[in-house]
Amino acid sequence: MERVRIGVFKCGNIGTAPILELLLDELADRKDIIVRTVTTGSKMDMEAVEDSIGKVFDFAPDILLFVSPNTSAPGPAKAREILSKKRIPTVIFTDGPGKRVKDEIKNQGLGYAIIMGDPLIGARKEFLDPLEMAIFSANVIKILASTGIFRLVFQEIDKLIIALKTGKSLSMPRLIIDTDSIRDSASFRNPYAKAKAMAAYELLKKTAEINVKACFIEKDKEKYIPLVACAHEIVQASANLAEEAREMEKYTDNLLRTPHAKDGRLKTKDKLMLPPK
Repeated sequence: MERVRIGVFKCGNIGTAPILELLLDELADRKDIIVRTVTTGSKMDMEAVEDSIGKVFDFAPDILLFVSPNTSAPGPAKAREILSKKRIPTVIFTDGPGKRVKDEIKNQGLGYAIIMGDPLIGARKEFLDPLEMAIFSANVIKILASTGIFRLVFQEIDKLIIALKTGKSLSMPRLIIDTDSIRDSASFRNPYAKAKAMAAYELLKKTAEINVKACFIEKDKEKYIPLVACAHEIVQASANLAEEAREMEKYTDNLLRTPHAKDGRLKTKDKLMLPPK
């Protein structure tokens, strides 16, 4: 296969969603893939899914990436049902609540990467506005990038692309990306930097816990408004920790970079002034 056609379907939004397809072609010069994205925007109801998902099939993708919050919710669940019937290799990228239906996803023949540290936003009308949403999302993206979580994500997709290009059988990823994923990866040379990255990720998971309570359980606005504000402050602190971890690697010129070559190969380097190999 000369060029792999990658379809991306987005239903609603999590921190991974805005950046997912960009992780595959950060320099915009890969010659081995073609990517097209279809999205429902912020909505994730069944009507939005049914109205839009067909457009991604018009692209005739060789592989599908589906990203959504809470893939057990009616809209995302409908999308999974539709995708499972198409017999196109499909990987779901979702947040912590997706863990509840991981066996169901597996039985549908779909792959998954459940990112435990991709938290629910503080969606209360007294608190959330477009700018707060953008700042929260930017912080989550910074944390997932700086801790190396996004590297784990695109490496799994790259494995599938390589298999399709070489005609090998596909092994669908079924991953729970948690704090030990950072601990066990080779992203950090400095153990203190790794510890800071792990701490940042743990804070993201705590954010999700607080926002679930604030958005769905607590009914008294005198209680839920401070809770969502608290959760967003935690994300800001987490972003600062993640940035400190990355800066520590810079100070000793040991920051790992893994750019894509034009043919899709993943190169590596850990010295700023040297070319990637």
